[in-house]
Amino acid sequence: MMLRELIGRVLRQTRQAQRRTLREVADAVGMSIGHLSEVERGRKEPSSELLAAICRALGLTMADLLIAVLRDLAPQQPRLARFDLARLESAHADLARLKSTRGDLARFESAPQPRATRRMDFDLAA
Repeated sequence: MMLRELIGRVLRQTRQAQRRTLREVADAVGMSIGHLSEVERGRKEPSSELLAAICRALGLTMADLLIAVLRDLAPQQPRLARFDLARLESAHADLARLKSTRGDLARFESAPQPRATRRMDFDLAA
């Protein structure tokens, strides 16, 4: 099986699991329905830019896509049988949590901070 067919299968399964139509995803990406259909069927090989746009529209990272493709490919490839997909998925989840934490920190740092005010007490002599 060709890599483009495995990638297309994962994209189609993801889209269908989200109960989205070809039209919805194609419109979000800015491509034709026919071209997206051909990518999903493994008839067309998308550029890396187009693949990244499709992944974004589906809420996937490229790593999510590749891990899913590896999972589908492993039973067909004896060399991949010893490849530890669970460890790879765990590392990917750790990376996603790290990115989320980094994003939270960036939002916190960019939030307007209250201005420090100086309080001055004066004793007025009568």
